[in-house]
Amino acid sequence: MTRTVQALAYSRPSVLESSQAGRLLGLETAGGLTPRGAEANPRFFSGFLTSPRIAARGLLAVADVASARYYQRMLPSSLDPVVTGNGDRLRFESFSGCCGVYARLDVLQDGLGGAETGYGTTNVDVNHPLREALSRITADDPLHLRVGPDEMAVTTVDGPVVEKKVPLPGRWLRGFAEAQVVSAGFDLRAELPAAEAVRFLRSLPRSSGNASRGAQWVVPAGKTLRPTTRPVAGAVCLPGPERLVALQRVLRHATALRIYGPVADGAATASAWEVVLPGMRLTLTLSPDASRGFSGEGGVLEALATDDAAADAELVSVLLAWEPRIEPADLAAQSGLTVERIRAALTRLGTAGRVGYDLANAAYFHRELPYDARRAERHNPRLVAARQLAGSGAVVVDGELAAVSSGERRYQVRERDGALSCTCQWWADYRGRRGPCKHALAVRMVRRGATVADGAVVAGGVR
Repeated sequence: MTRTVQALAYSRPSVLESSQAGRLLGLETAGGLTPRGAEANPRFFSGFLTSPRIAARGLLAVADVASARYYQRMLPSSLDPVVTGNGDRLRFESFSGCCGVYARLDVLQDGLGGAETGYGTTNVDVNHPLREALSRITADDPLHLRVGPDEMAVTTVDGPVVEKKVPLPGRWLRGFAEAQVVSAGFDLRAELPAAEAVRFLRSLPRSSGNASRGAQWVVPAGKTLRPTTRPVAGAVCLPGPERLVALQRVLRHATALRIYGPVADGAATASAWEVVLPGMRLTLTLSPDASRGFSGEGGVLEALATDDAAADAELVSVLLAWEPRIEPADLAAQSGLTVERIRAALTRLGTAGRVGYDLANAAYFHRELPYDARRAERHNPRLVAARQLAGSGAVVVDGELAAVSSGERRYQVRERDGALSCTCQWWADYRGRRGPCKHALAVRMVRRGATVADGAVVAGGVR
């Protein structure tokens, strides 16, 4: 597993403290990007929360996921949540250590007392003493939230006093990209009112003892969900129900539960579970199996393999402005590109952590993850292998068929209606459900006139 080290430097620890004016929740920020460029400790928000108790529990749920491994449990290695200011909301995001659960708390304008936020993305310090303090909030007494240093800290602090160094697996970075690609293909499949939402979620197992049972399924039935043993028409996959345990933090405040996913085709799929809260939304997106992280899903590989998407992404990136809602049609009008090319460019930008996907709005949003997400592309095993095959002359194209020599074996790749199939074991196992195999990806590169030399994609042949 490829790892790098993410160094987070805070001017002081985040803390929940009391004063004559009431309680203050000060969330300290590390280095991040804003419209003004890179900042050591950006400031995104200062104001009173509408529902302090709910916001505290939602933030704890995101922190729970960041410190959890739902498969092959081992010593936790938690990365502080990422926060993005989009002008009208704050988004707190995290990924589980096993790469199988993505969590996001959206605190909307109503939840922030109508106050505007700044723009940009960074990490926020969520330490153990702070978590204990947040868990003790039992009433909605006035609570002032500050995301970023106050003016005194800005002028008097000389260098970081809190530094965290966290091993960051390459597959964790790829997981962020794959989760947004998967989510963009979801539809709203069911919505439960508060009472049914609480009843259903409390009926789920909290431990991982059932993780080996594989995917489970539920079918919308009126205002509730009915379990089923197989993916019948209208069923939604619930892969590893114990992985929804973080939602227990906010259940008593839920006003609805929304379930998103693709149309069932008989195979286990990812799904997203969104608890609607007063002025907020807490969403957990689950990979297709507890033992299967998002990093291997392969949804971004087609976009990464094209020269057009790379150039288009550079153009589109200039038009992003930390918008809470990115409209592909608007970007197409501004850039002169087709909507299809805009979507491919957004997928590529997602691999750099520059866009996410909001299911409630059915739209992308802009963020800039504060780490070197280019590693996600450089160390994607299938992408690296495909580039090596394309650049070494291992691909021979003959009409709809192509032959790919890999090791001592030779595989046939066939194209029909724009889709590629292969004779390799990967294709036999997944039939494209986890993206293209390395052989099909190499053929796609060669067909589009792009091969690889010295690790870079080169149009028109081998350099």
